[in-house]
Amino acid sequence: MAPRPHWLFGDQLGPHFVDPRHGGPDAQAPVVMIEARSVLRRRRFHRAKAHLVLSAMRHRAAELGDRVTYVRAETYAEGLERALGRPVLRRPGTHDGGAGRSRERGAGDRLTVCHPTSRRALDFVGARNGVEILPAKGFMVSHDDFAEWAGRGGGGGGAGRGGGAGRGGGKSLRLEGFYRWVRERHDLLMDGDGPAGGRWNLDHDNREPPPRGQETLGVQGPWQAREDAIDEEVRHDLDRWERDGDVSFVGRDGPRRFPATRREALSALRRFVTHRLPDFGRYEDAMLAADPVMSHSLLSAPLNLGLLDPAECVERAERAYRAGDAPLNSVEGFVRQIAGWREYVWHLYWHFGEDYRHRNALRHTAPLPDWFLDLDADAVTANCLSTVLAQVRDTGWTHHIPRLMVLGSRALQDGWDPAAVTDWFHRCFVDGYDWVMLPNVVGMSQYADGGLMTTKPYTSGGAYIHRMSDLCDRCAYRPDHRTGDHACPYTAGYWAFLHRHRDRLAANHRTARAVKGLDRLVDLPELLDTTARRADTPP
Repeated sequence: MAPRPHWLFGDQLGPHFVDPRHGGPDAQAPVVMIEARSVLRRRRFHRAKAHLVLSAMRHRAAELGDRVTYVRAETYAEGLERALGRPVLRRPGTHDGGAGRSRERGAGDRLTVCHPTSRRALDFVGARNGVEILPAKGFMVSHDDFAEWAGRGGGGGGAGRGGGAGRGGGKSLRLEGFYRWVRERHDLLMDGDGPAGGRWNLDHDNREPPPRGQETLGVQGPWQAREDAIDEEVRHDLDRWERDGDVSFVGRDGPRRFPATRREALSALRRFVTHRLPDFGRYEDAMLAADPVMSHSLLSAPLNLGLLDPAECVERAERAYRAGDAPLNSVEGFVRQIAGWREYVWHLYWHFGEDYRHRNALRHTAPLPDWFLDLDADAVTANCLSTVLAQVRDTGWTHHIPRLMVLGSRALQDGWDPAAVTDWFHRCFVDGYDWVMLPNVVGMSQYADGGLMTTKPYTSGGAYIHRMSDLCDRCAYRPDHRTGDHACPYTAGYWAFLHRHRDRLAANHRTARAVKGLDRLVDLPELLDTTARRADTPP
């Protein structure tokens, strides 16, 4: 009996997705890949993101050679029909939007696929007759193992970076407890029964401001891509589709910056661990205008394309620590990002359910202004926001602190609709997917879930940005000015946000003290009037 074809989505591009030793398809199973134009029409994606995904898919198809049927179609349904030579019909009693999480093999199954990474894709394949959904890959913790952990009430420990405090069934599912559980389960950075170095959490060592007087950290740069004929073909196609009016993009085209193949991804991982990991930890929350990547790994894109497996990333980092090539605080910070936060976000995406995307606890409804939607950095006066928005415009990437404390904080302070903010992050970042951005934006960035994921809103005045960056040095505004011509929009916006949600935040022990500070502001009426008059104009 011939092996059944296996469908690879565009974020399932690594060898582990076709490996039968780990629950994958048959070793000789033919592979189906579908490039659906409707995906690009659905949203106004960043041009660099569209290029990276199509380049990675076409490179993977070239590697698979005769084993793959690569179909360029209008929709996934059309692509499946063309690939298999027959329509893959909906299962009776289902629709594209109501399928369960997974389904074991049944009689007549003609196609396999690894568990997709979005609810929309899962609903699509789950509603198709003859499709067997295999377990998810590309993560360290299975759905069943997470459910078992969550069912026990999660783990103990205080809140670490992000203060994660997801809840399920009334039980607190804190990031710190989950992170410790993952490390113990995978024997990751462990010395016997305890954490390497005696502490689980080294955040205190990883929050240094950038070195003053330096425009860059002075570390070796990240891995750089070399484009090839496939990239040239992708660029030609994107230009043609945009010229014909089929699709529309945001952001600038430019040389591809992120890995599009397994070989490139492994090279990027090796370069990071060898040359950049040692300096990563202490400055991971810092920002420099002329050095946007600093010592960050830039591995989120290849990880989320499935080109790297998270276990191999953290294990390689631990080997560097054991060999004395990287300090513990840097390695722990990197491991926390991948084995902690990334895994946590993935599982909360499914755990919280579909209704989570509609959460809006603060009742923020303002539309995103055009200058933000268009990544018009030149329209912005505030140097921090202009610099970060330009980074997104030019590359489709910036690291986690500009995302949270510059972009996300602006949206939170100005009361923008969290669903629209989530969509913006999804579209405009090369590593943005539904599972990535929904918890990160609704929960972490916009506090739209009212505290399901974090214990407080994450926003600040200009003092934080000034302390953690050089972005205030050349700014027309001053971080310590609340009113007047030089009032920092983040400082004024912070106090206006506290005032707008005073009752809620006064009842939160983590924000109550800040709310009391409102009583000391003699210029509060002027501040509120100024922020109201600014409305949605570029700050």
